[in-house]
Amino acid sequence: MTKADELQKIREQLEADYASLPLVTKATDTVPGEGNPNAEIMFIGEAAGRNEALLRRPFVGLAGKLVDKQLEAIGIPRKEVYISNVVKCRPPDNRDPLPEEIAAFAPYLDKEIEVVNPKLIITLGRFSMGKFIPDVKISQIHGRLHKVKFQGQLRFVLPFYHPAAAMRQGKVMEMFVADFQKVPKILAYVKTKEADEAFVDDIKDALL
Repeated sequence: MTKADELQKIREQLEADYASLPLVTKATDTVPGEGNPNAEIMFIGEAAGRNEALLRRPFVGLAGKLVDKQLEAIGIPRKEVYISNVVKCRPPDNRDPLPEEIAAFAPYLDKEIEVVNPKLIITLGRFSMGKFIPDVKISQIHGRLHKVKFQGQLRFVLPFYHPAAAMRQGKVMEMFVADFQKVPKILAYVKTKEADEAFVDDIKDALL
């Protein structure tokens, strides 16, 4: 079975389980991840918004267009990455997801991460950051590479502000754009270190 087949099975399971999931009233309320099954970079956001819920695709609204623009600026086509969310549907009025909602959708995201097996995970916003790096403020660690233990193996995680936050504040936008500019160099660094079995909790000084 190919990775694409495995990801399709996750999508089908998500739909089949809709009645047991919070916020979901029908199978088509779910918004699965999408992208290259063999992506080196996986982006993880917060939850679906209005456009995402309508199209059943992650990051296709204004925030998604900002991500697309920054990917284009660093020479990485969107089709080459994988994009998903911690909550795979739209919370009412785009409110913050609740802990129990994040927990309910976690098995599907965890399986996506396992299947895609990206070299670098970029979290968009504090809720996806908290999945890997809890109890810290995003203002303290955005744009700084971390190596964390997740699902029994080491993962390189790079926290970013959420693009929606960047669109609301000029200073955050500056930091968001600057952090994106680091991605090619960080990915190259990660690819040289992926075979290193020595566990380092935090490599925040890398590439600063």
